[in-house]
Amino acid sequence: MKQKTSTLSVATRGQGFIDITRDVARAVSESGISSGLLTVFIQHTSASLVIQENADTDVLRDLKDAFAGLAPRDAGYRHTTEGTDDMPAHIRSALTQSSLSIPIQNGAPALGTWQAIYVFEHRDAPHHRTVLLHVIGE
Repeated sequence: MKQKTSTLSVATRGQGFIDITRDVARAVSESGISSGLLTVFIQHTSASLVIQENADTDVLRDLKDAFAGLAPRDAGYRHTTEGTDDMPAHIRSALTQSSLSIPIQNGAPALGTWQAIYVFEHRDAPHHRTVLLHVIGE
């Protein structure tokens, strides 16, 4: 059994989705592990990870709009120290995921045809997000 860790630095441009699938697949390939498990983990509480459709960008636009409705800015939150977009970002992050587990088959993440891995930035301003990857297997 082998394992390998790596780190991705992801620059965001404010709220939205950043496709990291290629970077993740490259890291898995470079690990030399052909069969096993990939863990993807984001080290932040106001951004998250999602696996979503990669064919129709309307899916991502609709998701962004839906989350804006689920966690609106003007809901009277107590936590406003870091700006009006921060508490909604924490709620959106709590509703999504900070880590993903993806099987590895034939040296690549076993994603479906229309699936991609995204960092989902919940803040308005650009940020640098750190994503840790852990690959284990043979």
